[in-house]
Amino acid sequence: MKKMVKWVLAAGLLAAGVAQFFNPALTNPPVGAGEDLMAVHAPPAQIAALLHHACYDCHSYETKWPWYSHVAPVSWFVAGHVNDAREALNFSEWPNDDPDSARKGWNRIVRQVREGKMPLPSYTWMHPASRLSDAQRKQLTDWAGTAAAQLKN
Repeated sequence: MKKMVKWVLAAGLLAAGVAQFFNPALTNPPVGAGEDLMAVHAPPAQIAALLHHACYDCHSYETKWPWYSHVAPVSWFVAGHVNDAREALNFSEWPNDDPDSARKGWNRIVRQVREGKMPLPSYTWMHPASRLSDAQRKQLTDWAGTAAAQLKN
């Protein structure tokens, strides 16, 4: 029995070592001039701070990749979340020249934050500074709702 446990442990360690060669690329592409939300339609300082603390790590090209994001299989999970987040909403590719898309983005933020879906609980667990109080949620959703309403046709 002890021999079997040793073989299972050895196989597990070998698999973990091999997995390190299959880490995804953790990238932060360059942001084009005038494409980031903060560059053209900078929100008030308090809102900008909330967005940077709770949203920008996943929803922009300013991701801070922590040490554990370089260790498989956690790297696959983190990279997948960031890629999905950037695809859903990316502040580094904010549609500054497309009011309809920007309005939809603000409305999506209002829904997700109001319903408590964002920031993700799994993210806030590891990044306590990204947690939003009820007052901060209201402040962010009120501002985003106003920004969306200003873009109505």
